[in-house]
Amino acid sequence: MAERSTAAVDVADNSGDEPLTAKADKATTDGAAPSQDTTEKIVPDKGGKRQGSEPGIATPELHSGHKLARRYRLEECVTRLDGFSSWRAVDEKLRRAVGVHLLPADHPRARSVLAAARSAALLGDPRFVQVLDAVEENDLVYVVHEWLPDATELTAILALGPMDPHEAYQLVDQLSQAMAAAHREGLSHLRLTPGAVLRTSTGQYRIRGLAVNAALRGITADRPSLADTEAIGALLYGALTHRWPYESDAYGLSGLPKGVGLLPPDQVRAGIHRGLSEIAMRALVNDGATASRQEPPCTTPDELAKAVAAMPRIRPPEPTFTSPPEYQRTTYQQGTYGRTNAHQLQTAATRPVPMPPAPLESRAGKALKWTVSALLIAALGLGSWQIADKLIERDNGRGTDTSQTDDDKKNDGPPVTPSGQPVAITEAHDFDPLSTGDRSENPRDIGNSHDGDPATSWTTNWYKSAQLGGLKSGVGIMLDLGKVQQIGTVDVSFTGHTAVELRTAPENTTSRPTDLDAFSEVTKGTGTNVALKPAKPVRSRYVLVWLTDLPPIGGGDFQGDISEIKITT
Repeated sequence: MAERSTAAVDVADNSGDEPLTAKADKATTDGAAPSQDTTEKIVPDKGGKRQGSEPGIATPELHSGHKLARRYRLEECVTRLDGFSSWRAVDEKLRRAVGVHLLPADHPRARSVLAAARSAALLGDPRFVQVLDAVEENDLVYVVHEWLPDATELTAILALGPMDPHEAYQLVDQLSQAMAAAHREGLSHLRLTPGAVLRTSTGQYRIRGLAVNAALRGITADRPSLADTEAIGALLYGALTHRWPYESDAYGLSGLPKGVGLLPPDQVRAGIHRGLSEIAMRALVNDGATASRQEPPCTTPDELAKAVAAMPRIRPPEPTFTSPPEYQRTTYQQGTYGRTNAHQLQTAATRPVPMPPAPLESRAGKALKWTVSALLIAALGLGSWQIADKLIERDNGRGTDTSQTDDDKKNDGPPVTPSGQPVAITEAHDFDPLSTGDRSENPRDIGNSHDGDPATSWTTNWYKSAQLGGLKSGVGIMLDLGKVQQIGTVDVSFTGHTAVELRTAPENTTSRPTDLDAFSEVTKGTGTNVALKPAKPVRSRYVLVWLTDLPPIGGGDFQGDISEIKITT
């Protein structure tokens, strides 16, 4: 191979352009192979710019079965774009699958592709898909690289949904360390998309197309380190949120809502690891992403790798085990070892064991004791119930008429006048329409909302606007009263002026609701100490305190804070 080039790609002077502006490039495909050089729709590359394509240059007309250097047999074309093509091929000499990039020798980017491929080949880092050969022969330039049949493209992994924190940590840790090593050798990627990242069957991430992918497409950047750092941040963002961190949809992921800016991952999806959310924002330094954060932005892969290394290590999730089958006693343990007659077994199992009769006086004495105890308990219970019923009737102003039974009272409906008696809250759960399960808005602090101590509180996540960043209609706390109760007043104490709604589930609801539509709005209010009183009698077991407008907390952020909730009948 030729001597190592000092630069993998040509870096143009972009002084006349807006710094770090995305340049869109589009691709067409004729075929795709799973988990390898599948040609995705090319979307804007943050931090890079693309040179103009050469529409006058035709892709070499090759076909399956064609051999290069009497060794590499082309099998399937997976990319055809801008005068070059990419193939899955077979190295007949070593009997292994390889990938091949092909373009005419007179292509304007042929020299830069050869230089990039030879530089990447000299790196020899196993975290990158290795360049095996870079040749100019018979008016063709071709680059041969590894083909990993057991690897899965990150695009396919992201399509399955958000990653767990440990897997996302492994992704950003491995990618940042690999790209830091490449940049120390003067190599950059500039096309670090989900299609350029592969995960092997052992869980290791490998990067393909170092320097070569950008050279093939004519992509350059003023600050390659910044471009690759932002690309890693975008991959981490997508892994955490299952959303692409820009307004446009890309790589099978939906973009962010238009006009809201770049939101931190832990505001897009509930339950995201706060440290990983911070790392993603520090890598995505464009659009003022780190303006409200205390930590400085990461502008190089090396800075990003150090920031990840400084985090507490995230442990993998605990493995789940299926319960073993119920233990079955053997014939020997049942005490019937050696018995071969089925009739004997059945007789032994059903034969009553004779017991000596108890003395008559003892049995009669026990019966008398139990009878007297039962009568005493019944008398005490009846007297207590009558006294309590009279006290309740007196407090409610209903007189002393005890002719109504409990069933009659239930059929007559709830009392019209609230009694002011406190209602116990048996359980509380945070309620977030975008969450999966109960892990959403700080569930560990939920008990502080009704512990009787105003010094403790439950807070929501923080958002970029009072209306929760435009992501949700609200968040709140769902209270389980243990049974259907009369709802007279719900007093809520906030830190900061907050808009809140009182919602309740129907009286016949028997299980904890998980959907906002299962609740009906009863009343609403605003302030720091809000007394939510239904206009008409309401009975329910499940009560939702629903926050719709949050107070500011400084730095352009907004957060709800409930110090105490009290319910009375």
